[in-house]
Amino acid sequence: MGGRLQGKVAVITGAASGIGRGTAELFVREGAKVIGGDLQDDKGARMTEELGDAFHYTRCDVTDEAAVKAIVDLAVSRWGRIDILFNNAGTGGAMETAETVTAEGFDAVMHLHIRAALFGIKHAVPHMKAAGGGSIISTASVAGLQNGFGPILYSIAKAGIIQMTKLAAAQLGPFSIRVNAICPGLIATPIFATSIGMARQVADTTVEAISKAGGGSQPIPRSGLPADIAEAALYLAGDGSTFVNGHALVVDGGITVGPTGLAQMSTFAPIMQAMGIDLSALDALQQGVAP
Repeated sequence: MGGRLQGKVAVITGAASGIGRGTAELFVREGAKVIGGDLQDDKGARMTEELGDAFHYTRCDVTDEAAVKAIVDLAVSRWGRIDILFNNAGTGGAMETAETVTAEGFDAVMHLHIRAALFGIKHAVPHMKAAGGGSIISTASVAGLQNGFGPILYSIAKAGIIQMTKLAAAQLGPFSIRVNAICPGLIATPIFATSIGMARQVADTTVEAISKAGGGSQPIPRSGLPADIAEAALYLAGDGSTFVNGHALVVDGGITVGPTGLAQMSTFAPIMQAMGIDLSALDALQQGVAP
């Protein structure tokens, strides 16, 4: 099925790779006109060639409020409106702990995630009000929901995005402007490599390995892909979700549900071993495999 965004105009930040690129490609296929912002100009130029007139790339540093306003204004000046804003730009953030956190690391992570998304909302809302409504989506994370999925600053920022989503949804719902978030789980993108300091070019080469290795991390036995998040964004952007507001949509293959099989029993392993239970045999039995 196509055309689910026919006639709509979208702005996507962090559009040149990973989730942003997958979403831009899907939105264009579904009939939207898309302004994509990023700092990876070479990739943005290639996307413009590949996606044609329905896609326009512009350089956008979302930590600069003026740049956020400019990308929203560009959509309006080029195509007359903005119906969809996808606040997606972000990185894994500083690998700091509560003991080692720095002011510089804190400011960098919060500005890139929370402040950028909030200013995106600020500058999109007047245009959406004038048009009679719209859909605002922000990329949060399962790291914003529970412990163990990201560094402390990144996790705090994503939790902030989820709360910001709820507050903005309450304020803007009366104007038919819906505000929702997506909480990805383990998605095969360069974000894991860049978060530990790899150069972007090197990080891009790690995606296939992440995809192959990620299947054992959640009940669904495959790694998540940018296309999985793009489909969630399509749902929240389209007319099929006009009664969905203030929601944090988890798209994680069940990773927040908990581990399966032998890993699920790891907490109780010492007790079970003390009882003389063969954990490998029990796991095989759970999986329906004869020991």
